Amino acid sequence: MKTQHDEQLNGINVIKKTTKISIQGFEGSFHQVAARNFFGDEVDVICCPTFSDVLKIASDKKASNGGIMAIENSIAGSILGNYNLLRKSGLCIVGEVYLQIRQNLLVNHGVALDDIKEVHSHPMAIQQCLRFLDKHNWKLVETEDTALSAKLVHQHKSKHIAAIASTLAADLYNLNVIAPDIHTVKHNYTRFLVLQPDVPKVPVEGANKATVTFFTDNSRGSLAKVLTRIANGGVDLSKLQSFPIPETDWHYMFGVDMEFDSLEQFNKVIEDIRPLTGDVTVYGIYKKGATITF
Repeated sequence: MKTQHDEQLNGINVIKKTTKISIQGFEGSFHQVAARNFFGDEVDVICCPTFSDVLKIASDKKASNGGIMAIENSIAGSILGNYNLLRKSGLCIVGEVYLQIRQNLLVNHGVALDDIKEVHSHPMAIQQCLRFLDKHNWKLVETEDTALSAKLVHQHKSKHIAAIASTLAADLYNLNVIAPDIHTVKHNYTRFLVLQPDVPKVPVEGANKATVTFFTDNSRGSLAKVLTRIANGGVDLSKLQSFPIPETDWHYMFGVDMEFDSLEQFNKVIEDIRPLTGDVTVYGIYKKGATITF
């Protein structure tokens, strides 16, 4: 199986195929699906209850080789709290995964739709599947994690409880996918960042994207001047996000994802905007991720 890891980190020996990666959630979560797509099915995942814990373990070279963290969703938008965690972590972005989120109804083997009385899952997953769920008179129970819901259905051997989770969770917990792809919006994608403690010693092969933050003064047109220089340098902006700067009154930092043809082009643009900005920070230079369906 050729992974994004093979394509994006070819020649880098900091992160290896047989590696430990911290993720948020339990085994069978979409974070684990993203990790497998980037590193391969043999990747070991360290399951964490919070995103803060993900970054803490990803920063510890003795505990892991890095981490994977969701950063935005095509429906819900940016996860601003995770941007703040990333800024404080000192971790480097070395790749990304765009994963199609496909929700499935999972039951123990031998259970029929008519047997189901309750459906358990994370609140977001339940919301994503309401069109399907509204067709049935089931009790909807919110839990902390999709994969945990699947695990508990398996452990309790219940004939009356189903879970909404991934097909990976079904495989791991020996559950039957009684109704696949029950999510309402079919084009639902989550972007995950692949993180490691250090900047790669060898540049990521085929790097054509970077994540950068900076701030400007509050003078009229200050941001427009920066964006004009980026555009004049032939660099595309695939994302522009503002963040409040802590302990300031209505001052904002801007986060941008830049896409470029060469590192020379990117480096020149960074130098061009420095006179107009403050605290320019490059969080990673990596290869744009492919969209993954599973």
